[in-house]
Amino acid sequence: MFQFLRSKLKHAGNNLLALDIGTEFVKALVIRMENGKSHVLGVGKKRQGIGDMQSGGVTDIAAVVRNCKEAIEEAERMAAVVPDFLVLGIAGELVKGSTRTVTYRRHDPQAKIHPEELKNIIHKIQWKAFEQMRSEMAYETGYNEIDVKLVSAAIMDVKVDDHRVSNPIGFQGNAVTISVFNAFAPLVHYGVLQTIAAELNIGLLAITAEPYALARAFGSEKEGDSSAILMDIGGGTTDLAIFKEGMLRGTKMFTIGGRSFTKRIAQNLNVSFSEAEEIKLAYAGSRLEKQSHKIVREGLQADTEVWLTGVKLTLSEFTDIEVLPTKILICGGGSLLPDIKAALVESDWWKSLPFPCKPHISFIHPHDLPGVEDQTNVLNTPQDVTPMALAALGAELASEEKSLMTILRKVVRLMQV
Repeated sequence: MFQFLRSKLKHAGNNLLALDIGTEFVKALVIRMENGKSHVLGVGKKRQGIGDMQSGGVTDIAAVVRNCKEAIEEAERMAAVVPDFLVLGIAGELVKGSTRTVTYRRHDPQAKIHPEELKNIIHKIQWKAFEQMRSEMAYETGYNEIDVKLVSAAIMDVKVDDHRVSNPIGFQGNAVTISVFNAFAPLVHYGVLQTIAAELNIGLLAITAEPYALARAFGSEKEGDSSAILMDIGGGTTDLAIFKEGMLRGTKMFTIGGRSFTKRIAQNLNVSFSEAEEIKLAYAGSRLEKQSHKIVREGLQADTEVWLTGVKLTLSEFTDIEVLPTKILICGGGSLLPDIKAALVESDWWKSLPFPCKPHISFIHPHDLPGVEDQTNVLNTPQDVTPMALAALGAELASEEKSLMTILRKVVRLMQV
């Protein structure tokens, strides 16, 4: 049925599908790429079953594929086109990323850097960064190094003899310093997403770490010292990314999201999970009567404190960042729970971390992403930000002509074999 319905729609080479497979929802956006910008033509959304995903990881492949197809069908019907390329977001507790800076000493400083030398430099730098991160992740998670897979990579900064350049080709100098962001995931997690992509029968442009896509979309139009902690609170996990001085420094996740609060409501009120979810949404929207609102708020207090402890512990793991940004931007469906922002704003949790002063907390809204224009007028809440960030990144990847990123993507493909 999925293929039959798609056969009735037209294909267009400049259309792309952004697919956010979350613990709570699958979200699909069909976009048209035009003049370096993403125009959202269609939106689809399908709620996941309680046993389909766990902490950002797929536990029932067949069910998730069905949910993806339903969300895609909805988006394609609205857009009236079939996309030819897919950008798939990956998140979850075991997806980790960091930016490593490596310096390569050139044999002949007087010679101008040429494409073949640049390819060799990137290859050596990337393998060194890859081996370091893979070893660390294996140590932290207990997985063997061979079971850790490179998901995606991106060049954050390039310098020739401490002089920042956008493209080092043609420059002379002793040393080339490149900062590369790498995202890793366990092989089993990465392999499942490849299986899902194959089932959808759409050309896979990229699998990318969602916190990276968010940071890239946030920083794409910024100049100078654009620094922030980006916090995506989803159904199963909370994903953190630190963007500092125009560079994504690292990403980490922990396994507390909106579902934890739903389960608490179900337990406290002795109702089903679906009923508890409705109560949670009514509570978040201030649609409960006063006494019921108070009961729910008091019942969630302990879980909110546990979540805040998760934020503190996760931020404390960014040991290579001496001073944390004082701007915290939050998004995701879980961020709509009023207790989340209140906990960040009202308590002194930040004092045990290297913040120079109390951080300022605000939401990220879809209109804050300048690279994406929503022509459907249905994307208007913080929970829509992540799929829109994937759409923006997809358009950037599809039109990528920079020699640096072209070379890096070839190296990454070699490393993923």
